[in-house]
Amino acid sequence: MREKVVAGIILIMVFSSVVIAFALRPGNRTASPPGFAQGEIGIIYVQGALATRGSESGLFGSGSSAEEIAANLRKAAENPQIKAVVVRLNSPGGTPSAAQEISTGIARLRHSGKIVVASMGDVATSGAYWVAVGADQIVANPGTLTGSIGVIMQTTNFQGLFDKLGISTETFQSGSHKDMGSASRPVTPEERAIFQTMIDDIYAQFLDAVAKGRQMDLSEIRPLADGRVFTGRQALELGLIDRLGDFHDAVLLAGELAGISGEPVLTEIGPKNIWQDMLGSVRSTAPLGAVLMAFLQQEMLYRHNSRPST
Repeated sequence: MREKVVAGIILIMVFSSVVIAFALRPGNRTASPPGFAQGEIGIIYVQGALATRGSESGLFGSGSSAEEIAANLRKAAENPQIKAVVVRLNSPGGTPSAAQEISTGIARLRHSGKIVVASMGDVATSGAYWVAVGADQIVANPGTLTGSIGVIMQTTNFQGLFDKLGISTETFQSGSHKDMGSASRPVTPEERAIFQTMIDDIYAQFLDAVAKGRQMDLSEIRPLADGRVFTGRQALELGLIDRLGDFHDAVLLAGELAGISGEPVLTEIGPKNIWQDMLGSVRSTAPLGAVLMAFLQQEMLYRHNSRPST
């Protein structure tokens, strides 16, 4: 009983320190030292798998919600102090709809008169590259992984396993194609053709977005759009990005294109995740928070590694 009381007190102290540190943390806006230029550059992060509104962007998730990112893009468009936006990409892609919603938000932001620069981190492939081509300029590190222009859909057939285990399924449906992609049976030739027409249509939409964003002909894009991945340096040679550089280079480029002289003032638009924001603040200000953050990271790593994957 005593151990439970002590553990409860420790948990309350930890949670209290997290809340206090979050409440007292400095704002997202970078202070403007004397002599800095007037005009701000908004920073919007696109990290992890893209989904319109998925669980991966939840409490401890590492993905990006297109709805949240689109809302942040609208905030940037409505803020008269922000002259340009750097979209920092570190994502392997995601659903086509999510990429399109973010791309639409970028198009509206540019239409409002703001400059948009895409900055690629470790990886910006597939749907993340779809997002990037909507920017005025794309900046990538020489070793950034990008490209992967293509569309993929997969199904899994467990019928053989089910037969060995003596498991059978009964399906009641309103139409012959309602259970397309079912894991309990093989895909029929007719269903395969239907799936392929879907893939071909989305692929054509992807190609059109790349051709428009990069101002290239489809005949130039198609040879590069077989799903392969390029390094940043290869992408520059192929015309898929505009220049090589890091995040700071992208910021300076955005300031230059927006007519901001000197070192721009940076404003992060929208926290990536309230708990990540809170714990990140505690980690930088309180030893107890650092211990808590390390524990959570280890626990999440254990759970991830012990979870079945497909």
